[in-house]
Amino acid sequence: MKGLDFITKAALIIIGVLIFELIIFIHEFGHFITAKKFGVQVNEFALGMGPKILKFQKGETLYSLRLFPIGGFCSMEGEDGESDSEGAFGKRPVWQRMIIVLAGAFNNIVLGLIMTTILMAQSPYFSSTTISEFVQVAFTSKSGLQAGDQILDIGGYRIDCSRDISFALAMIPIQKVDGHDFSIYKEDCGFTLVRQYTSLKAEDYTEEELKAVTTAFNDGIEKLNVCNSVEEADKVTEETLAKVNELAKINYTPPESEFMPERQRFRTDVTVLRNGQKTLLQDVDFYTYKGDDDKPSVGIDFTVTSIKKTFGTLISESFKSTLSVVRMIWKSLLGLVTGTYGMNDIAGPVGAASVVTQAAQAGLETSFLDAVNNIVFMLMIITVNLGIVNLMPLPALDGGRFLFMVVEVIIRRPIPAKYEGWVHAAGFLLLLGFIAVVTVNDIIRLVTGG
Repeated sequence: MKGLDFITKAALIIIGVLIFELIIFIHEFGHFITAKKFGVQVNEFALGMGPKILKFQKGETLYSLRLFPIGGFCSMEGEDGESDSEGAFGKRPVWQRMIIVLAGAFNNIVLGLIMTTILMAQSPYFSSTTISEFVQVAFTSKSGLQAGDQILDIGGYRIDCSRDISFALAMIPIQKVDGHDFSIYKEDCGFTLVRQYTSLKAEDYTEEELKAVTTAFNDGIEKLNVCNSVEEADKVTEETLAKVNELAKINYTPPESEFMPERQRFRTDVTVLRNGQKTLLQDVDFYTYKGDDDKPSVGIDFTVTSIKKTFGTLISESFKSTLSVVRMIWKSLLGLVTGTYGMNDIAGPVGAASVVTQAAQAGLETSFLDAVNNIVFMLMIITVNLGIVNLMPLPALDGGRFLFMVVEVIIRRPIPAKYEGWVHAAGFLLLLGFIAVVTVNDIIRLVTGG
């Protein structure tokens, strides 16, 4: 974000506000439409907070646009206090009130499902969770995974669809591992073969000669993947080097490499379905590389088999993908509670705008449609995120209100509205303060390029 001028930064803030308010509208509309359906009096339907800048009355409901675009609300009669009105929220049966409270989050998740389906409908096929093949020097194939494995679990994170694989990898912590490990040794042998192969100049060979050299190289890599001892790995490496040298008519000698007693790896246990049996693979290394900032990152070094696109698989995979996002968000929220993530990992409307803009710019490098699709994807994440966060059992959030209703069902009488109202009012003030802090943090990061 460095180097952006003031106008561009201001535009990002405006975009973030509009995106946030659109999703808020969809959420609050869920409360509004179900409240109307069950005969609850809606006093005001508002976008934004603070003083009203636009308003109009229709029937019993005041529709308003407020000054500060940091939320919205659907104010129902008797929602936070006693009311004798027949249209009071508290006079409705508890099951109806539960539906009204959950309708906002439901709307957000359904919107996320619709967006996911739109995106996936453009794909010629879908990705499964079954490994098809590996890249030339795949860390995972050197440490246990095999072609044909269906991935069931990565590091304790259940894998139901291909998107889960990316989410699971993002949560693996980097660790220092012993350079003497056999899987590390096989990786080094693999890189020795790759360096030999990449030293060849393709233009110096006929198509048949290059095909023969490539076949010999690939055969050597495949044999190396399933080696079970250092001696076996050495033998395969030496034989492959000799075979490629002979076919390529070269005399390549591997340079001596310095031994590193410690390596950085994204290492975790993986459970797969192999030949019909559930198999636990311990200490699987995932591809570890360093970016421009010299910070280790994790990558996927294998491809998966495809799923044929039909109407049934489109609906099925869209549901799985949306539920994957829901699970990922819950996992992230738990990470905030446990301290795994901090304030720098949280983004509000402005931070969301920054990410959406970057996604759009990345898409524009290929096509306008890709830019639009990237924006739709980010909006899908944001709307599902809002729905899930609102289900947290905290005061002022929908989950907090739902919790009071669960208690009402258990004790068979409602908690006095004034007490519940006090709890939600205090929670609302804390929520506003939290939103303000996150927004200021977003702006600081945007301005400083952090």
